[in-house]
Amino acid sequence: MSEIVIWIVLALLLAVNAAAVIMVVLQLPGTWMLLLATGVGQLLTERIGWWVVGGLAAAAVLGEVLEFVASARGTSKAGGSRRATMFALVGGVIGAVVGTMVVPVAGTLIGACVLAGAGSYLGDRWAGRSHEQATEAGKGAAIGRLWGTVAKVAIAVIMWLVTAVAVFAG
Repeated sequence: MSEIVIWIVLALLLAVNAAAVIMVVLQLPGTWMLLLATGVGQLLTERIGWWVVGGLAAAAVLGEVLEFVASARGTSKAGGSRRATMFALVGGVIGAVVGTMVVPVAGTLIGACVLAGAGSYLGDRWAGRSHEQATEAGKGAAIGRLWGTVAKVAIAVIMWLVTAVAVFAG
């Protein structure tokens, strides 16, 4: 492959990976898209390094774990039940989808946080907890979901930066 073609592939890789970071903001699997694109870029150009691809895989897993744990921890730390935690996780996913349809871009995160909180509230009420207890757990779920998303976006940005450094250092 000629040097010009390699640099075109690498430039496209960085553009796709930037779009993948935006996907994470939209609650889509952007870290996995970034990993896949970088793996393909390594296969095509042999300029990035498999150690980078492996590191990106670890970062993508870490992002998923942080997002999941932050939402669940927000509910439980605020005193929510296990049922509230499960409902918060499901509500967050449904909220991201519905929010995207109602208000594209911003609605995705807003919907995820609001329905994580509402799911937690409903789960706690179903578990027999008071309105006040369920409300506190719902707030915790919404805040946890927000911080989980912030952490995952930060990881996606770091993944993009690592890829950019590897592209220009290789």
